[in-house]
Amino acid sequence: MHCPFCQFADSRVVDSRTSDDGQSIRRRRQCPRCGRRFSTSETASLTVLKRSGVAEPFSRDKVIAGVRKACQGRPVTADQLARLAQQVEEQVRTAGRAEVDAHDVGVAVLAPLRELDEVAYLRYASVYQGFDSLEDFEAAIALLRAENSVGQPVSAQRPAEPPQDQQQAPQPSSARG
Repeated sequence: MHCPFCQFADSRVVDSRTSDDGQSIRRRRQCPRCGRRFSTSETASLTVLKRSGVAEPFSRDKVIAGVRKACQGRPVTADQLARLAQQVEEQVRTAGRAEVDAHDVGVAVLAPLRELDEVAYLRYASVYQGFDSLEDFEAAIALLRAENSVGQPVSAQRPAEPPQDQQQAPQPSSARG
């Protein structure tokens, strides 16, 4: 890092702090030649490659705008949408690449949106995955139902039957004669 005062090509990091949102790092530096201190702010860029070939910076606001359409008329708050966009960004960043396909961003939206609101999930998936017929909707709904029946809390499921070895055999009637 060049010193902004004397243009010396090196500097020493005195202190580093992460910003509140975790998206940037503020570094306090000191020039070894002139001894003056200055601050720098570093951010990791994330670029989204669209189908058209255009590259643009990742935007949480664009994620929120796309999901908001699917959530129209649903009981979803702005805070929930902001958390969803943060989850999507975190998931995309975990890939460790500076450039991601728009398709990967869309895939990252599906799971948190499904947890948030299943109707909004179906709306988003119908556009994103290109549902062409009622059968596509029926298949998606059947999959949701099947996964929900497996993933429901125990209190919401039917009581489990005891294992075969613990089931009681029918009691013989003592009134036979």
